[in-house]
Amino acid sequence: MKILILGAGAIGGYLGGRLTDAGRDVTFLVRDARRAQLDADGLSVSSVYGDLHCPVKTVSADGLTPDYDFILLTCKAYDLDSAIAAVVPAIGPDTMVLPILNGLGHIQVLNDRLGAKHVLGGTVKISVSRLPDGAIKHMNDWRWLNFGEQSGGLSDRITALHGALDGATGLEPVAYEDIMQEMWEKFVHLATAAGMTALMRANVGQIVRTAEGAALFQQFLESTAEVAVRSGHPPSDDFMDNYRALFSDPESKYVTSMLRDIENGNRIEGEHILGLLLSTAREVGVDEPLFATAYASVKAYEARQADGGL
Repeated sequence: MKILILGAGAIGGYLGGRLTDAGRDVTFLVRDARRAQLDADGLSVSSVYGDLHCPVKTVSADGLTPDYDFILLTCKAYDLDSAIAAVVPAIGPDTMVLPILNGLGHIQVLNDRLGAKHVLGGTVKISVSRLPDGAIKHMNDWRWLNFGEQSGGLSDRITALHGALDGATGLEPVAYEDIMQEMWEKFVHLATAAGMTALMRANVGQIVRTAEGAALFQQFLESTAEVAVRSGHPPSDDFMDNYRALFSDPESKYVTSMLRDIENGNRIEGEHILGLLLSTAREVGVDEPLFATAYASVKAYEARQADGGL
């Protein structure tokens, strides 16, 4: 299977590095500076599953041909339009496109622009960071890439994709019969974690150890789950039990990428995660003041950045 990965940042670099190391036919679509770095130095990954350093194949946008079987989109949600424009020349009649962006709104955009037959649903559960030298650091044992048909069921192409991705060290591909349910559960998890850590400017354990933090975290989680319930995707009991425990652990050092981006003065996906949560909550009749507070917090950060941090 011929695989194209858009970007070689933290997530794309980790997944593509693992697949390349396992002998899969992987090419990275990257900008000129990153391409020069990868062509000269290869890709490095440090991980509890073993470090790797390997040469990788790269391509620029003008070198694409429409013969890729599978395209993995690992961009930030705010870069979706440019990502779509970049990969269109690589899409053939049977190409599968798997977006693993945060949020939910990107699916309809991709369906409209590429055609729903090309677009899979998917999520990734991983904690990775790209270091200043371009190397990728894997920060815990999360390694799951989840995917499936938007319409549900296990199609022949999903089974074939699982076979192509399976067997790489440090990567666990999971084919879902109901990937949209998985995407909603990921949204409940992410919106809660991003909302609380960005609002409080602290990791999970630090928030939980405060006088009111643990109760506020649980309130945010339960209210976000209610949004999913009223949207037709109630989270499972196991999911809720796991995240009630995770978000009440006083020793947890879990930090979301949104908080890391805020601390580094970077762009964030506030609109795509917390804006979507707030608007959806209002549509389905969930009145949770914490949602508006968290959304206002990240929008204020964006306004401050727009004013030069002053």
